[in-house]
Amino acid sequence: MNINKLYLKITTHILIVTVLITFSTLNAKNFDKFNKAGNVADYFSGILLLNQSKYEDSYKYLKKLDGLEKSHLNYSSIYLNSLVNSGKFSQAFIFSKKLEKESQGSFETNLIIGIYHIKNNKPKLANKYFLKAKENSPNTILDSYLINSLSNWTNLEEKNYEETIFEFNKLDSRFANLNKIQNVFLSSFFGKDESEIFFKELTSDKNTDFSRYNYFYAKYMQSIGKFKKAKNIIDNSLKKYPRNLLLNQYKLDLKNSENNFLFDFKKETHIIAEILYIVANAFSSQSIYSISNFYLNLSKYLNKDFHAYDTLMAENFYNIDDFSNAKKIYRSLEDYGNAFKWYSNKQISRILVKEEKKDEAIKLLKTTYNKLPFKEVYETFDYAEFLKNNEEFEDSIKYYTYILNKIEDDHPLYPEVTDGRGVSYERVGKWNKAEKDLLSSLDVNPNQAYVINYLAYSWIEQGVKIKQSLSMLEKANKLKSNDPYIIDSLGWALFKLKRYKESKKYLQLALQLMPADPIVNDHYGDVLWRNGNEIQARYYWNYVLNLKKTEKDLKEKVKEKLTKGL
Repeated sequence: MNINKLYLKITTHILIVTVLITFSTLNAKNFDKFNKAGNVADYFSGILLLNQSKYEDSYKYLKKLDGLEKSHLNYSSIYLNSLVNSGKFSQAFIFSKKLEKESQGSFETNLIIGIYHIKNNKPKLANKYFLKAKENSPNTILDSYLINSLSNWTNLEEKNYEETIFEFNKLDSRFANLNKIQNVFLSSFFGKDESEIFFKELTSDKNTDFSRYNYFYAKYMQSIGKFKKAKNIIDNSLKKYPRNLLLNQYKLDLKNSENNFLFDFKKETHIIAEILYIVANAFSSQSIYSISNFYLNLSKYLNKDFHAYDTLMAENFYNIDDFSNAKKIYRSLEDYGNAFKWYSNKQISRILVKEEKKDEAIKLLKTTYNKLPFKEVYETFDYAEFLKNNEEFEDSIKYYTYILNKIEDDHPLYPEVTDGRGVSYERVGKWNKAEKDLLSSLDVNPNQAYVINYLAYSWIEQGVKIKQSLSMLEKANKLKSNDPYIIDSLGWALFKLKRYKESKKYLQLALQLMPADPIVNDHYGDVLWRNGNEIQARYYWNYVLNLKKTEKDLKEKVKEKLTKGL
């Protein structure tokens, strides 16, 4: 079961209990008011929809319960979350002020009021509320770090640069990388000469991926009139990070004298927006998508023109299978340059495939690719990979070949392109060409576990080079431990070498990792038969027949085994 769906199922049961407890603990007068109006159902629906990230629908139910905050504090937090995540920041501010008057302020209310004031250029007033938020027991250590940072950013007028640096360096050392980022922005905000050095040090860090901050480094150089330097930064960083979306779009913007994303190093609002984005990204990486979106919406409120923030929100929706909202955001991103247009339509096509609309997905990406004013090797590779993954093998071969005619074998893409073309050749029955490509890929990069697995398994199926395949698969298994496909291949090689007891151990492990895979179940049935467990073998073969993913030719083979055995 999908982990997010499992989480939702568990939390649904918890929510039912929570709602019942909530309304059973209200005083009699309030209980009568809310229960008679059917608001138990509204409250339950609001929480459930919020948990599903259906923020607008959640808001519609929760707004009916005005006054419930007087008897149930959790309602306030839930309602604020629905307001912020549905883009109703003004209403969130008004509700937060109402709670303040009722002496029901919280971390969230003070954060929201502080963000509102910083947006309206009232840093001292914002700082007052951030300080109050510190007293309201932030929910996590990251929340605590954030609120201390925001307090510092809204207190700049009271201190000079040296004093401010001293205050920032007192922040939680567990967030050392975030501290580095903030120090760079701080130097830029004060217009210090050493800002360029700080940016260079940050983006050159070999222990952490700060590739995103090459964009801000170049943007800062542009902001102080060093356009040639900005272009060099982008060109050099794209050599290291050729797939970075923000860098690719900025390169086009510099070339075309456009400005798709606004960021001003002299505005606290823009810098705080980026800090909120970092926090949102951290929550997203922990699969806490609703909180991630909460901080993302605060970030967008402070800098509505930095549309790149929407890529994370779309990905959050994608990860909870809310494809409708994800597609809506991706479509909006198409308007912000050709790099974003290509990226967005790739993501929409990925969703369409998941929605079992493969023909529509292929048509969309084909049209988008053909209309691109630029078709560099990375865009072409993405398109070729999409075609291969959607069984358009002949077309994918054409584009892989185009790339190979453009690049040398020391290009970073070379092993991936030869692997991709090799797989496509194998799928259309051109094994000699497939084998040559797969071997070429491994010649350049011999530690590609999945390429090793594909080549070795193909040899095993042909009944050739089985001992060599076994040796290769043992290497692949060390490179990618506990990968079910590699473990299955390893077990199958041992089976072909008639080492049935050893084979059973690996195939059983593969089955535990992929219990609903037809091929793994078929292999396990075979090894059970060879180990004398014929009744159990027939059970697994029958199971293969009942799996929806089982292909027609495998079903025919299994039917024959059920009749005749091995």
